[in-house]
Amino acid sequence: MTVPITASMLYDLVNCPHRVTMDVFADPAERDAPNAFVELLWERGSLYEKEVMDGIEAPFTDLSNYAGEEKEQKTLEAIERRDTLIYSGRIQAEGLLGAPDLLRKDGSGYIAGDIKSGSGEEGPEDMSKPKMHYAVQLGLYTDILERKGLSSGRRGFIWDVNGEEVIYDFTLPQGQRNPRTLWQDYEEYLSDAQAIVEKRAETLAAYGGACKLCHWYNACLTRLQGADDLTLIPELGRSKRDVLMASVPTIHSLAQSDPDSFVSGKKTIFPGIGPATLEKFHRRASLIAAGKDAQPYLKQPFVLPEADRELYFDIEVDPMRDICYLHGFVERCGGDNSTERFVAFFADKPDDQSEKEAFSQAVQYMRDSKPCITYYYSKYERTIYRKLLEKYPDVCTPEELEEMFDPANSIDLYFDVVLKYTEWPTRDYSIKTLAKYLGFSWRDTHPSGAASIEWFHRWIETGDNSIRQRILDYNEDDCRATRVLKDAICRLQVKREGEPG
Repeated sequence: MTVPITASMLYDLVNCPHRVTMDVFADPAERDAPNAFVELLWERGSLYEKEVMDGIEAPFTDLSNYAGEEKEQKTLEAIERRDTLIYSGRIQAEGLLGAPDLLRKDGSGYIAGDIKSGSGEEGPEDMSKPKMHYAVQLGLYTDILERKGLSSGRRGFIWDVNGEEVIYDFTLPQGQRNPRTLWQDYEEYLSDAQAIVEKRAETLAAYGGACKLCHWYNACLTRLQGADDLTLIPELGRSKRDVLMASVPTIHSLAQSDPDSFVSGKKTIFPGIGPATLEKFHRRASLIAAGKDAQPYLKQPFVLPEADRELYFDIEVDPMRDICYLHGFVERCGGDNSTERFVAFFADKPDDQSEKEAFSQAVQYMRDSKPCITYYYSKYERTIYRKLLEKYPDVCTPEELEEMFDPANSIDLYFDVVLKYTEWPTRDYSIKTLAKYLGFSWRDTHPSGAASIEWFHRWIETGDNSIRQRILDYNEDDCRATRVLKDAICRLQVKREGEPG
């Protein structure tokens, strides 16, 4: 007997097909210990769900105290009574099992909804679109209702963190460029899940950005390293790996290949991979395959702007509370590490007043530090500062903010330097990976932005100053790691095309 297809299974499938395989078939002993941040997400989601339901004035049927078959029976009884709103139900049909947060009477049938502690759609307001991992869950509930003759139509809804009800209509084209409906996407994901649990399809692990929060991270990484898997090459994800595998199944085979042999005219034999991209992956494969002899290098010369004062900048953000709670800077003068000092602006309370005060202090510090060169890692800081300015427009002018991030005196070390000019013998180009490769160590044993969010939550809950200091130490180490990486890049040698690694 195969396991039923659940909404959470489809949610995971959107991000990683192999997660479904591991959850169903792998030895549970291989699972990593629970991730504190993931547990916090579940806790915050449950608390938000409770807050929403506590705030509903209209009567509803609460089934949250029931479980399993009893919950399912109570759900069916509530539907038979034609109850208007059913909370925390359970429905099942033909190998599909769903636990929708809400079932709402709609005409002669019901539609299903979920309560989410995130926004109901993704993207800017004028270009927003449904989240696929929400859509497949609502699709499953709708499918079950339909199979049981209880559906009022192919649509569902999300009650999101903004207090909005977002309708997911499964019958409409998703856009002018994408005529597919959400129902077609749902059916495809459902078919894939059924093939996995019935062992009609095999999946392969793939290394990616979402892996580090997964409880199969170490189990999958061990398999990937043993298989010399192509996804251990930076920016070479699952879809590109699957296209390349028939011709070059491993990192070493790609390194030993001649990229030109796969090129015909302006294209390669690999759909979606052009000659320049293939050459990039070949360079990276060659570097990784060199093992201990590998040395990072510059692809071409470049010059960084100079100033006596340098600021290495990093922020910490809690997306669940929608607050930027820390702005950290390591300041260095004259290129002398002995002059370094850490300057931080911390929002001690998760409210607008504290957030604005920390933001304002950070902006003033950047003003007072001029002339200087500011280094940060990825566009995140600039994006968050633009959002903060929209929220607190009296802190500075838009022109001043853009000047702060002008490339003449503000360097995105990731996009403007690492990706453009360098190659590294590592599986990704995160600041943690590159700084650790260079010998830098974080003081914390489990440093990550996700961990910092969990610490901030515990600091707010307890007021424990040791937790606050842990957050500050982590941020300082992130800033200093950026300095370590910048200095190392300045020492790299240029490797011309065709030179040995």
